[in-house]
Amino acid sequence: QVQLVESGGGLVQPGGSLRLSCAASGSIFSINAMGWYRQAPGKQRELVAFIPSGGSTNYADSVKGRFTISRDNAKNTVYLQMNSLKPEDTAVYYCNANLRVLRSQELYTYWGQGTPVTVSS
Repeated sequence: QVQLVESGGGLVQPGGSLRLSCAASGSIFSINAMGWYRQAPGKQRELVAFIPSGGSTNYADSVKGRFTISRDNAKNTVYLQMNSLKPEDTAVYYCNANLRVLRSQELYTYWGQGTPVTVSS
């Protein structure tokens, strides 16, 4: 089993910053990629950013230049630094990991429970 535990969400003023963390634990063999998704009420879930094993980073156009995704491989942890937050960033943010578990060649997708982010004055 694999667990993803997220933290760092909360209430922040427009223009403020938050740093989200997601730690993966369990029977992990290798992590192909980790990413952050978000879902606002009444809207579809969207990809915010992801970082594959090769270390490259990818961002949605709506957050590019404001958000930074990074990782700590030793801790199986991915971070999302969010700066210059806007009200439209308000959503539940979900950590996602695409990985291989021990003794398996298949890739599996795991999700965190989600951490809410509210940007409001």
